[in-house]
Amino acid sequence: MTDYKTARIAMVDCQVRPSDVTKYPIIDALLSTPREAYVPDAIRPVAYAGEHISLGNGRTLLDPRTFAKMLDALNVQPNEMVLDLGCGLGYSSAILAKMAEAVVSVESDPDMAKAASETLSEQSVDNAYVALGDLASGNAKNGPYDAIILQGSVQTIPAALVEQLKDGGRICALFQDNNHGECRIGYKSQEKISWRTVFNATAPLINGFETIKEFKFA
Repeated sequence: MTDYKTARIAMVDCQVRPSDVTKYPIIDALLSTPREAYVPDAIRPVAYAGEHISLGNGRTLLDPRTFAKMLDALNVQPNEMVLDLGCGLGYSSAILAKMAEAVVSVESDPDMAKAASETLSEQSVDNAYVALGDLASGNAKNGPYDAIILQGSVQTIPAALVEQLKDGGRICALFQDNNHGECRIGYKSQEKISWRTVFNATAPLINGFETIKEFKFA
């Protein structure tokens, strides 16, 4: 039988801390959240592996290093409201819920949204709400948000998400350009986002966040 507690500690000590992620709220959340509870039963033994885990239907559980570094860049505070897009089976939301005042998670897959909601409830995560809906549309009715994070790569950020971010808020996403990927943190000021690159990383592209190529007549 897999010793998940030991695997969790090893994940933090061997994947997260060496990546210069040392903020106490992040480390504490990672150590106290059973990652194995948020993956399908068949792949629980690899829940703490240092690579992305496919959850099916285009959803991905980001590898611990990438996710932790995104959290480090986002710097969630205890009094903040966070929008988590593409939460899959709920792990990212569970982590964010330990750091924020409240988390609104959006998942477009009905089965995953149901499973995420049930697991979060079973794990006594009572400040995270899972909404079924289109990821690119966000969740305006519960916003605006202090921070937004996306669980996968994007090529573009829809205007609807920018509108749901508070002025002074920030958004963290992995941007993909062919084979190159990088994590960027964006800060909103006067209805515009100013981006800066934080680190290089790749992940599967989230449906609905592709750049639409315009057809031009010759």
